[in-house]
Amino acid sequence: MSVLVFADNSEGKFKKTALELTSYGKAVAKKAQTNLVVLTINATNVSELATYGAEKIVKVNHDKLTKFNAKAYADVIGQVAEKENAAIVIVDSSNDGLFLAPLLAVNLEAGYASNVVAVPSEIDPFTVKRKAFSSKGFNFTEIKTAKKLLGLAKNSFGLVESASTPSEEDFTPNLNNDDFNVHSLSVEKTTGKVTIADADIVVSGGRGLKGPENWGMIEELAEVLGAATACSKPVSDLGWRPHSEHVGQTGKPVTANLYIAIGISGAIQHLAGVNSSKVKVVINTDPDAPFFKAADYGIVGDAFEVVPKLIEKLKEFKSNS
Repeated sequence: MSVLVFADNSEGKFKKTALELTSYGKAVAKKAQTNLVVLTINATNVSELATYGAEKIVKVNHDKLTKFNAKAYADVIGQVAEKENAAIVIVDSSNDGLFLAPLLAVNLEAGYASNVVAVPSEIDPFTVKRKAFSSKGFNFTEIKTAKKLLGLAKNSFGLVESASTPSEEDFTPNLNNDDFNVHSLSVEKTTGKVTIADADIVVSGGRGLKGPENWGMIEELAEVLGAATACSKPVSDLGWRPHSEHVGQTGKPVTANLYIAIGISGAIQHLAGVNSSKVKVVINTDPDAPFFKAADYGIVGDAFEVVPKLIEKLKEFKSNS
């Protein structure tokens, strides 16, 4: 028996989520008293996985798998899981991961627990802690199937170094041509700035900014912090910002370490989508804005006065550090 982690990558390089997944997999393997196997698909350099506890790395390289394909990836992971006799398989909870996991669960005949936030409290019976009620609470789920599939919530475990000397093995999967009936014609990628999916810090603006011409201070604050920019649904609906920046329950979920909401009142759908962020800061002129009840820190004030002063102080702090 082993624990299998699927470490996804972007253009051959591992994202932080893949390294967090490996750290988590190592902890689960230790709890289950077994070994950790990490699967990569078209990764250019796998040495980084050794820092976080990989004991064996299975490398799949195939021209047909250069773009994410949920059905094909599920088939590949299933084949490796069978080869490695993996009783526990772990994937991330990204958009791709949420698409992939149900298909993989069917292939493995495994019970699937999404949004897992901790190492299993028990191995027998197998019990995991998960986020529930739009991240406002937790539940403990018992998986009774022989094989278990876990989807780890982003930023729930962190990076834990556990140096190892893993063995490496190339694996050639049997690909089903029917998995490739859906074709991706193009992929548009954001370049030159931090993306919401990868960001540890997100700076988000709402209708309180009054218009797209005032977005410069949001971008400047994000640049100073090394953060991604985001917006509320009304802002993207009005065309002030692209829909790719819309965060919330009806947009992209945010699980950042720091989420700064500027001029956002805090509709329930928005709060549900950003509630997993560890620290939430709100800047708003309305002291009764719903966001203040959910925030860890709040500033009642005019964003056009507060944000420039915040940028000034941050620049001063960075220049002196």
